[in-house]
Amino acid sequence: MRIHDITTCDVNNGEGFRVTLWVAGCSHHCHGCQNPETWNPLGGQPFGKEAHDYLFGELSKGYIQGLTLSGGDPLDSYDDILPLVKEIKTAMPEKTIWVYTGYTMDEIESSRLKGILPYVDVIVDGPYVESLRDVTLAFRGSRNQHIIRLHDGKITAIDE
Repeated sequence: MRIHDITTCDVNNGEGFRVTLWVAGCSHHCHGCQNPETWNPLGGQPFGKEAHDYLFGELSKGYIQGLTLSGGDPLDSYDDILPLVKEIKTAMPEKTIWVYTGYTMDEIESSRLKGILPYVDVIVDGPYVESLRDVTLAFRGSRNQHIIRLHDGKITAIDE
């Protein structure tokens, strides 16, 4: 997996103070995307031991509520993201994990991507649609996107 950045004390990409891992690679290429520099799966830097240890160090701080995965599309790096979220949930089960993805929940649930659901607390789903842009929405950019809250891989609430 390749990443562009790790942002600490982030309050823009989920509830509470969070650490955000910006993953390289996105297959959606949404028109008007705020992060087109993250589309290239070969961009950024490898997520190596140093980045891993830094991420875990930041997540271990008491005031950090959890991890947000964004990018790019973290689910385009599913084979690397799945073991990472499993490791985080095992080491720090009290931390919440948010995933921003251009895939819809229907697409996730009907594919191998559904394997991530038991390890995440919130999915913000759907591609960014510029014509549906709404700056009044919390934690998302367009009206077609949903904040989907999960418990044990099952949907508990959907913020429309």
